[in-house]
Amino acid sequence: MGYIIGGVLLVFLCTVIFSGLFTVEQATHAVVERFGRYHKVCGPGLNFKMPILDKVAGRVTHRVRELEVNVESKTHDDVFVNLVVAVQFFVREDEDTILAAHYKLMNPREQMRSYVFDTVRALVPEMRVDDVFSEKEKIALAVKGRLEATMQEFGYTIMQSLVNDIQPNEKVKEAMNHVNATARMREAAKNEAEAKKIRTIASAEAEARAKELQGVGIARQRLAIANGLKESVAACSEAGISPEEATKMVLLTQHYDTVTAVGAHSKSTIMMIPYTPDGMSQVGDQITQALLIGHEAQKPPVPTQSSDGDDNGGRFTSHTRHT
Repeated sequence: MGYIIGGVLLVFLCTVIFSGLFTVEQATHAVVERFGRYHKVCGPGLNFKMPILDKVAGRVTHRVRELEVNVESKTHDDVFVNLVVAVQFFVREDEDTILAAHYKLMNPREQMRSYVFDTVRALVPEMRVDDVFSEKEKIALAVKGRLEATMQEFGYTIMQSLVNDIQPNEKVKEAMNHVNATARMREAAKNEAEAKKIRTIASAEAEARAKELQGVGIARQRLAIANGLKESVAACSEAGISPEEATKMVLLTQHYDTVTAVGAHSKSTIMMIPYTPDGMSQVGDQITQALLIGHEAQKPPVPTQSSDGDDNGGRFTSHTRHT
């Protein structure tokens, strides 16, 4: 009988002793209380507490945690926007900080949420809706500064504060997109006009250069024609034709060459061209007369007799008809 009682007491004693053993996870500390009062802080690993007397009141993690807060606020230009603010925080690994984080705040997340609401709703109403987007870093820094100054006392360190999203009203968003689209269309129209201007200027410069070169070519062509006419007149003069008549013959030759060239490049079967255009009939008559004069000048003289039958002293008279 005594052995049985001893065995029961041994089992009970072992159970009590083993109930005092507990483990703490990595990057975590456990707060142990004795009779409801703080007793000690236990670090990661296997720990022991007095059975029945002590209890683990809570565990404080040192990992970085994130709190996401959705805040609705009105801007300076009366536009309601929803901001998603993410706060990253952790607890340092020293005893005082652990005790402050465990005992001073009942609900640290709700406390931070309240400070985020208060900071955002105090800052955003002073901004226009466009400034909320462009200065979201300013909002994030304001939230971080406010939380750092407050939560440090409660053992929490604020690592970072981020404004992850800004969502205005759907109609306001459509209006902003429309404004952005029209601004881009205006910029595109301006660029297109500038490109058209550059193309027009380049085309005008090219045309001016082409006309300049064309003028040079025409001047050289006319100079060559003048030299050719000069040589033709000189050749006719050597043949016994006066310079005036030679000029008229050369002009007529040029006239025929022009008519031939026009006919060769024309696709029409029949082409009617005034041979002596208005105002030029006198020139045409002069050219024709010059040809006749040149033709008559090459004929030998014809002898004529007087009406009284003598030979006028043996002389011959040449009569040339000018038409």
